[in-house]
Amino acid sequence: MSPLRLSRRTVLRGAGASLALPWLECMLPQGAQAAAGQPAVPTRLAVLFMPNGVKQDCWTPGEVGSNYELSQTLSPLCDFQEELLVLTNLWNKHSAPGDGHYVKTAGLLTGTTINKTVGVNLNCNGISMDQVAAGRIGHLTPLPSLELGTEPVAVGVDGVVGYTRVYGAHISWRGPTSPLAKEIHPRLVYQRLLRAADRNSASAAGDRRLLDLVLDDARQLERNLGSADKQRMQEYLESIHSVEQRLDNLERSDSQPWQPRSSLDAVAEPGESIPEKHAEHVRLMLDLMVMAFQADITRISTFMFGNSVSNINFSFLPGVSEGHHSLSHHQNDADKLRQYELIARWHVQQMAYLLERMRCIQEGDSNLLDNSMVLFGSDLRDGNSHNPHNLPVLVAGRAGGRLRTGQHVQYAKDTPLCNLYLTMLQAMQVDVDQFSDSNGPLSELLAG
Repeated sequence: MSPLRLSRRTVLRGAGASLALPWLECMLPQGAQAAAGQPAVPTRLAVLFMPNGVKQDCWTPGEVGSNYELSQTLSPLCDFQEELLVLTNLWNKHSAPGDGHYVKTAGLLTGTTINKTVGVNLNCNGISMDQVAAGRIGHLTPLPSLELGTEPVAVGVDGVVGYTRVYGAHISWRGPTSPLAKEIHPRLVYQRLLRAADRNSASAAGDRRLLDLVLDDARQLERNLGSADKQRMQEYLESIHSVEQRLDNLERSDSQPWQPRSSLDAVAEPGESIPEKHAEHVRLMLDLMVMAFQADITRISTFMFGNSVSNINFSFLPGVSEGHHSLSHHQNDADKLRQYELIARWHVQQMAYLLERMRCIQEGDSNLLDNSMVLFGSDLRDGNSHNPHNLPVLVAGRAGGRLRTGQHVQYAKDTPLCNLYLTMLQAMQVDVDQFSDSNGPLSELLAG
């Protein structure tokens, strides 16, 4: 008897309702490719941002190569050492100008220097690497990307350094003046994922009608705007156009329609309020990221544990009594350094939690972690000196077999961080040969 083959469009039906099946091996097409040039299992990209740096002497392993021992701060990742890359001596050259955190945070994924401003005229002078990927593959999923966080956008100006605090709340940029707002409310994220996955809902038609109205009003308004506002309006209209394109892709009858790869009830709907406990909030947002990847609602997501200059109180950790940012300005005080390291290790533990969730989700002969890349890092090395050299950077996951993990690689001093971004984009099969100040991919990380 021939083995059972199912379409990814298969659903369970009954009592007037339908439920998408979880992703099953029998949904794989015969042969290695689902369609010409398309992998049978998609590759996902996650970026986890930790503010305020690390205790330097507790981060870097003492040995290089594949036979290295994880450092004190990285010890929570001991079960994932074979899936891990520890990368030393990378830096973000264009984040060095300017004082404090904001230049480093807002430019972390763009590899550019942001414009100094205290007002609304934000400009990062680039596009973030996650959005480069979203621009190439985002049309394949209902959401091109998903931006998550735990803290709202701060308002006002940081009087110490003279930057608007808005810069510190964004690492994803669709364009030079278009930061992507992150969602911090778990329930709103959950509902957004459900709406995105439901191609047949009444909201799709409503979205179409709303877009038509918005475009009409916007075009009329545009005629009376000054040059700067016209540019902003053009960027806005481009974002609206991208929504239209996604709706078109979902509605087209001449192409294989998108279907979720798994049921969307893996996470119960969160409560109406944001969790009061930071640890609970973080875990819930990470669960939602996994849910989005597993169902293939998006293949690209970023998560900010906190904003730039975040002073979340970590007294819920044994041995910690202060806020994150205040402890990062340790002035070499031994007790502050001890607490500072405990906070960094807690963040690494959350990465381990995410990796375990991903590794437990089977996808054919591999799993979700194998088919992903998870970038973890901070925008500076030491919070006391705001040192942008030798950034604390990790990558986990094999990108569907295209990354050679299980090693600590030590590069020459001040190797461009954007070399890593170029490597990751190429591992996602995004056709680029340059990203910001990159001078080539990190070839030793690429398999084959």
